[in-house]
Amino acid sequence: MGRPDECAEGAGPFTTRLTWRLPDGGSAVWESRTARRRGAFKVRAAGETEHRPQLSDATTLRRLRRLNVIASVGFTIGGALFALGAAVAQLGSGSPTVSASIYFAGGLFFNTGGYTSLLQVINAPRPGSAAEPMAARDWRWWSYEPVRIDWLSSVLLLAGTIVFGVNLVNSFLTGLSVQQENRLVWGPDLIGCLLFLASGHLAVMEICHGRPCWHSRSLGWWIVAVNQLGSVFFLASAVAAFTRPATGSLVNVSVANWGTFAGALCFAAAGLLQVFERPYAS
Repeated sequence: MGRPDECAEGAGPFTTRLTWRLPDGGSAVWESRTARRRGAFKVRAAGETEHRPQLSDATTLRRLRRLNVIASVGFTIGGALFALGAAVAQLGSGSPTVSASIYFAGGLFFNTGGYTSLLQVINAPRPGSAAEPMAARDWRWWSYEPVRIDWLSSVLLLAGTIVFGVNLVNSFLTGLSVQQENRLVWGPDLIGCLLFLASGHLAVMEICHGRPCWHSRSLGWWIVAVNQLGSVFFLASAVAAFTRPATGSLVNVSVANWGTFAGALCFAAAGLLQVFERPYAS
């Protein structure tokens, strides 16, 4: 870091893009999201006007491709089940246990998508040097790298899915007082939504390299933007689902259900889009 041939960009203390000058007069660019999702960095030789993708090794590409499919399927099915659960709750076509069961099944898929997203970060190629801009890594199931914005975003996302799981399990409890309902069901729901929102904010900062941006031609940007919109809908739903102690009724049942429905559809749509933000073919 800080060498004359190297330029670092990012959000706050996080580095999201590194650019090197190559010996032949060209340049190489490593971006955290491109390395993680596409398994590549960008190279522009001397005299060329555009960068072209330079792929990682075949083993890393296969690994990232599998992880991308699993994460995409997890969020797509999880979002679809959450939307179905919200529709059942709003339209009254099933008992509370039915909608809770659908939510719980969707939560398992969200858990899978959340952990797989973290595995993508852990096992993504790291920035190297001008001679070797991307360095492959041995497979790992866990790491502790809070100085990386993609790691922190993925950990917050996974934590949010786990807290949602607590909320979904507790929703099966019966005979709860208003205070217990708010503490055991609504509290984890709100915390999970805030974790999703924080994770999405870091994802926006990563793809925008710390500055507000609008990249309408970038698939990655659309995935991040749609996910963050879904997090906003989830948060609105959580606020509306608070049970008033004085009346024992929710703040707004319709907003709670339709907010969940809209947020879930956003996550399902982003999951489908993620299928196409896959590693390049080797």
